[in-house]
Amino acid sequence: MLLSLTIKNYALIRELHITPSRQLNVVTGETGAGKSIMLGAIGLLLGNRADAKTLWDENEKCSVEGLFDVSEYKMKSLFERLDLDYQDQTLIRREVSPGGKSRAFINDSPVTLDVMRTVGDRLLHIHSQHETLDLANKGFQLSLIDSFAGNERILNAYTEVWRDYIAAKARFETLAQEAEALRQEHDFVRFQWEELSKADLKEGEMQALEADQQVQDHAEEIKLNLVNAHSILENADVSVRTALSSVRAHLNAIASFSPVYEKLLERFESARIELEDIAQEIQKEEEWVEFDPGRAQETRDRLSTIYQLLKKHRATTVTQLLQLQQQLEEKYRKSSNLDTELAQSEAAVKRHQKQVEDWGVKLSESRQKTFAALSKQLSGLLKHLGMPDATIKIDHRAVAPSGSGIDSIELLFSANKGIAPRALAQVASGGEFSRFMFAIQYILAEKSSLPTLILDEIDTGVSGEIALQLGRMMKDMAVKHQLIAITHLPQIAAKGEVHYFVYKDNSTAKTVSHIRPLTPSERIDEIAQMISGAKPSAKARENAKELLQS
Repeated sequence: MLLSLTIKNYALIRELHITPSRQLNVVTGETGAGKSIMLGAIGLLLGNRADAKTLWDENEKCSVEGLFDVSEYKMKSLFERLDLDYQDQTLIRREVSPGGKSRAFINDSPVTLDVMRTVGDRLLHIHSQHETLDLANKGFQLSLIDSFAGNERILNAYTEVWRDYIAAKARFETLAQEAEALRQEHDFVRFQWEELSKADLKEGEMQALEADQQVQDHAEEIKLNLVNAHSILENADVSVRTALSSVRAHLNAIASFSPVYEKLLERFESARIELEDIAQEIQKEEEWVEFDPGRAQETRDRLSTIYQLLKKHRATTVTQLLQLQQQLEEKYRKSSNLDTELAQSEAAVKRHQKQVEDWGVKLSESRQKTFAALSKQLSGLLKHLGMPDATIKIDHRAVAPSGSGIDSIELLFSANKGIAPRALAQVASGGEFSRFMFAIQYILAEKSSLPTLILDEIDTGVSGEIALQLGRMMKDMAVKHQLIAITHLPQIAAKGEVHYFVYKDNSTAKTVSHIRPLTPSERIDEIAQMISGAKPSAKARENAKELLQS
């Protein structure tokens, strides 16, 4: 339900603010006074296209803001799906900058226009005389049947099993495509995996082998140099060790004379100990280095195997080869179990398909049970709306399951006696469409919480007793449901709980449209003018009072 509407800087509207009644609100005014402009602004809340050319003051931004009570609309799950903060009183705002840039907000959170349309469609519906697409749409007609039948529980169950079926089918088709590709490369994958497995690669192996090969290839040179280095340190006539001992004796003789000499002795001792340790290490290494032709060949062969695998698989490290080996193994195992996985996936598809068929039959049966009652109620309402010979028939065909069920439904209509009912788009005039659509909205209002309904001059071509009946139906409908009716008929204007008057103000340099609620006495004047013109007679005023009292 719309609690308040504020429009700023849009077309002829400088600023407009209304707080509609919870029931029937009527809007009247001269042609061109701004009623359709107000609808254009409201359309921005439904995600309609914005244009900077519509700004009243081209230097200021335009904003349209609607505050809605959504507590009865069961929209929490929708808000969660759209990642929006839910509030029982939801604020929707649209802004258009002088440059034409548009921004949309829901509860002050920026949203896309698609999100605004999704939410706005659940809150507001504008129905005009020329709105025929919804009624002629089979999807809309099917939703009408479901609302009339109270199919929410069955439809939700069907929708859930349909989603599961589609997901299972998609999984099976993906698996089948993968299976075909894996079958084609099964032998090749197995060969590559077995080749890598047989190689028995180890992490860090290549670096160790390359280091070992370096030693094997230069073993003689390495051993000779190590022997010479050790000899210089330990075994020469004047070895480094002998020289170090002499240096140590000289420093030790003077260490007590100064802290400086004592410090030099300490540093020398550290260096001497380190050199002795190095000498021992050199000796160990020299003893280890022996050229082994067999081992050298094994190392070369192993490295050759690794290099060939790296080149073949376009890898640079053994780590990458090990990762590839794991991937190939998984691929091979999966291709070996294809038949089992495919069978299980296909069984799941059949299981979900059976659920779709079962719930589809339940949904179809529930729908078909309503055909006679809905046709009868629609015919009765149309009779009250000036079409006594109206005939309604619901054409039904069973179709392959889809997201909406297993039914194809089309409303067939004839307004004249002796004429067979045909598709609405083929036979209904604009005025008949308007009354037909209103009859449907009237029925839906009894079955569910509809969004705020704005009726834009759907009373065109209606007068007299039919206008009175239309007004009474609007009044009845508005007991449970908020209506805003833009009308040119006094019979309907008199039924409003609140009466808004739209008018132009030409007193300034630029025309401005205003809207204001009328007082009881002002309503009498306005309705009297609607009956007999700008200067209503006393009789017209009496008629206006009578309409208001009735």
